[in-house]
Amino acid sequence: MHKHHSALGLAAALRPDAPVTLVRPHAAERAARFFTQKFPGRVLYAVKANPSPDLLRVLWDGGVTHYDVASIVEVRLVRATLPEATLCFMHPVKSEEAIAEAYMVHGVRTFSLDTREELDKIVRATEGAEDLTLCVRLRVSSDHSKLSLAAKFGADPREAAPLLVAARQVADALGICFHVGSQAMSPQAYSNAMERVRTAIVEAGVTVDVVDVGGGFPSTYPGMEPPPLEAYFRTIHEAFESLPVSYSAELWCEPGRALSAEYASLLVRVERRRGDELYINDGAYGALFDAAHIGWRFPVSLVREGGSEAKPIDFSFYGPTCDDMDHMAGPFPLPADIAAGDYIEIGMLGAYGCAMRTKFNGFGSEETVEMNDEPMASLYAPMPAKVPARVVKL
Repeated sequence: MHKHHSALGLAAALRPDAPVTLVRPHAAERAARFFTQKFPGRVLYAVKANPSPDLLRVLWDGGVTHYDVASIVEVRLVRATLPEATLCFMHPVKSEEAIAEAYMVHGVRTFSLDTREELDKIVRATEGAEDLTLCVRLRVSSDHSKLSLAAKFGADPREAAPLLVAARQVADALGICFHVGSQAMSPQAYSNAMERVRTAIVEAGVTVDVVDVGGGFPSTYPGMEPPPLEAYFRTIHEAFESLPVSYSAELWCEPGRALSAEYASLLVRVERRRGDELYINDGAYGALFDAAHIGWRFPVSLVREGGSEAKPIDFSFYGPTCDDMDHMAGPFPLPADIAAGDYIEIGMLGAYGCAMRTKFNGFGSEETVEMNDEPMASLYAPMPAKVPARVVKL
């Protein structure tokens, strides 16, 4: 992998004719150290946000030793990349073959579920194993989040108590988990969900060993500037401390976006301008899926020697494919004199952007360059000098 100091230097030196992914390992490691030092419990990285092996190793170096995997492919990837990592299979619906391979071959001992059918499946696939940590997923509100995850998974209040009782009978450790949705904009999302956890525990009358608050921890984007992450941690800790759980119960979280968003950005070239529309060489079928399909606004910056003194105006983007849906409405504010041949850096694409690329129409980003400058936005204040991670390398 090539290294460079800045997007401007890269654009000036190489004049790339295809999108270039810019990665900042120091930003991801800073995020990992922030979570592992400040979250009042165990941190699991949600691999689906960005499964890059390079990123997985950076997070490991930052102290993240546990990984939330959602498919057998992710299980294999993380086990091959980080042989000593602890893997937790947190997708509530899995095939028996995937469960069996995860348990028998890769040493996975933690599984989530939200139905009795899934519980029975796990018991069969692990041949009645007695060393399982089973996390019952509750359905909770996504009202405080930008993207809902309330429809597909989670036991509803009527189902939760009997499912917890059944899981308790076969689990070595019993957990409760939930997901408040992606990009939660208020800590109240977690306090509300914890009330649902309290109700489920009381109704089931079981001893709970793990409370997993899932993901949803935000990053910062234009028009989506959340409170400090410490406010989320404080709210979660206070709610956890008030729950009727075992004195030795563990608190877990599963950040994805918050650990990976600042890791990567994208350098694209303007191929055509039509009024306030810019045709660029990446789009909806590349790293900008979210910008196209859910109207996500990412930070943008003109990358031009000498810059521009022109007043910013709002643009929309068209991607390079033949599809009209390859359109990102924005708005993306850029200088009014931007023209074909100019370069744009699009930031905060380390979460989901890098993971959701296709090769539709033959377009895509092949080159990755490591940068040593700062990301376009950050939720993390400068951290003190690096401290030893909770990882021992032999």
